[in-house]
Amino acid sequence: MAAIDDVEMRLQEVAERLSAIGAKVKLDLSGEGMLLVDGTRSPATISRGDGDADCTIAADPDMMAQIIDGSVNPMFAYMSGKLKVDGSVAVAQRLTELFT
Repeated sequence: MAAIDDVEMRLQEVAERLSAIGAKVKLDLSGEGMLLVDGTRSPATISRGDGDADCTIAADPDMMAQIIDGSVNPMFAYMSGKLKVDGSVAVAQRLTELFT
């Protein structure tokens, strides 16, 4: 079972690629907490907590970890209701394209 620590560690591993999104994305990890990915910086920064973002993506930590490591297709997770997007769908797509 993944926790916020696991998701944060996996994001740190791909921080260089995350700057390609050119936006800020908040990851709401279903009660575990929130991570803010600042893709306007190079490399991107990942921090814990809430903040302004162009897009918020909500999923449980296990699902988010599986999306990041490529074992779950983000579009499948979205269509099955296991991943929710609030804000710019285009930003969410740019982020998830990095993991597919």
